[in-house]
Amino acid sequence: MISRNRAAFTYVTLHGVPAGADMDRDGLAVVPEAAPQAAVPAVGVRKGSFRALRSRPFRRYFAGQVVSASGTFVQQTAIGWLVLRLTGSASSLGLVLAVGGLPSLLLGPWGGAIADRLDLRKLLILTQSVFAVLAGVLWILAESGSATVELLIVINVLGGFVQIVDSPARQAFISRLVQPEDLASAVSLNGVVINTARVVGPALAGVLIVTVGTTPCFAVNAISYLAVVAALFAIHPLNTDAPAHHRGAGVRDGFRYARSRQQLWLPLAMMALVGLLAFNFAVLLPVLAKTTFHGSGGTYGLMATTLSLGSIAGSLGVGFIHHPRRKYLVAAAFAFGVCLAGAAVAPNLALECVALVLTGAAAFSFVTLASTTLQLHSSVAYRGRIMALWIFVYIGTTPIGSILTGWITAASGPRTALLVGASSCLVAAGIALRVHTPPNPDSALADLT
Repeated sequence: MISRNRAAFTYVTLHGVPAGADMDRDGLAVVPEAAPQAAVPAVGVRKGSFRALRSRPFRRYFAGQVVSASGTFVQQTAIGWLVLRLTGSASSLGLVLAVGGLPSLLLGPWGGAIADRLDLRKLLILTQSVFAVLAGVLWILAESGSATVELLIVINVLGGFVQIVDSPARQAFISRLVQPEDLASAVSLNGVVINTARVVGPALAGVLIVTVGTTPCFAVNAISYLAVVAALFAIHPLNTDAPAHHRGAGVRDGFRYARSRQQLWLPLAMMALVGLLAFNFAVLLPVLAKTTFHGSGGTYGLMATTLSLGSIAGSLGVGFIHHPRRKYLVAAAFAFGVCLAGAAVAPNLALECVALVLTGAAAFSFVTLASTTLQLHSSVAYRGRIMALWIFVYIGTTPIGSILTGWITAASGPRTALLVGASSCLVAAGIALRVHTPPNPDSALADLT
């Protein structure tokens, strides 16, 4: 389960609607500033970033995710080392890692349409099992000495096709496991899992590679999928709404549904802009470490770690919010831009690391708020497609953004590229600030049932 980490991430919710609510599902084109009636915290409501763990279904899913996400990053690290050992070519490594994202870039929105038509729990059991099989095949190839770059590309492409359906299904499944007021906590904890695994996975892979070689890393990932599959078999969702089998369950209808509501198109538009120019740390940090601060691989590792630590803090912080509002999105995007600008002008490595911690916190606060907003304001019948669009603008902008950022970095240096990213965040915040948002409660959206 790999995401841009911008994490990948997993989300969803359900809202009760008062009887007699007569607003057409596409009739309200505002971002409500009032919390949904179903999500208004009552006296004695659970508080805290970890409150979603009080739900038994979510606890089981969370435990499986902890194991599986760590295994994913163990394998990702080992693949990089294996490709370099086989070819010694950085371009071959880039090709192997890039091809897995092509299916999502080309066909991503269709995965949501499939997720909206099927039982999510059964679909996830299937996709996670297929991932386990692919990891097992990679394990066998590495053990037998038959692994080649061509076979690694084939496995990554096959995994990319599975990811098309798996990603929106995972994100849509979370809302079935928690109460609406706990969704932000569930989303933030998922972000914590991904960002923690991003640190723990490579560290564990490094130990395994040094002590026993790369092959056991693939075994670890294959076995780790058993944890999440077992959790899915044991889970009984809080909500078991039947999948959509009606007219209007296609991709075009999903686009029309998202376009009709500012609650949906605004976070998507903001993420497309920010993702294109600001979320390119994999391109920027190595260059910043080497050319700006004249460091080594250890310098790059330190900068990546500080960014991840900030990401964990930001994800946890959003968990305290019961219902995200537009003003929070504005604040998070603005803070992201300011912190990126700080990283761009930091005069030394120590201040750079401080700026990256703050940048990680602001960046993943924005990501978590945006994804939670999308789930809270989309009907169950459309949620898979809405989250597929989210993945498309979140991950799908990576190849284009990487090229643009690389060009800017080559022409003017990494500090300029960081300032361009900061500008995109400030523009996104400005767009959100100007959106007209009268105080219409979410209960007026009559399809949030």
